[in-house]
Amino acid sequence: MLGDHSAETFKPLWDEVASIWNCYFYVTDGWKVYPMFIPDGDQIISKTYMTRVEGENTRLRHYLARLKRKTLCYSKSKEMLKHSVRLLVHYLKFNELPIPYSITRDNRSMKILLDR
Repeated sequence: MLGDHSAETFKPLWDEVASIWNCYFYVTDGWKVYPMFIPDGDQIISKTYMTRVEGENTRLRHYLARLKRKTLCYSKSKEMLKHSVRLLVHYLKFNELPIPYSITRDNRSMKILLDR
């Protein structure tokens, strides 16, 4: 989510999370906006449990210059940022890059490179 630390920035993210995930509780870092959205008793405030999330954020920033602050490689397009993150997550999870079938079928030299 792009934006400041306001409720207006968090609301679209919360709407998406609440509509997709069926969570029994939410582990948070205690940001003051959360109680406006998370029902009482459903929030666990813990820095210890947040370590995994922060570790993944650090890993994403390490691999994608678009996510670093004050760089020349920042994202001008939210759509390109979305695709970049999805591509990186796919690579980190499966250790491969998704290559369209037409590239591997139509270009023999590319196929040789991909088979290595």
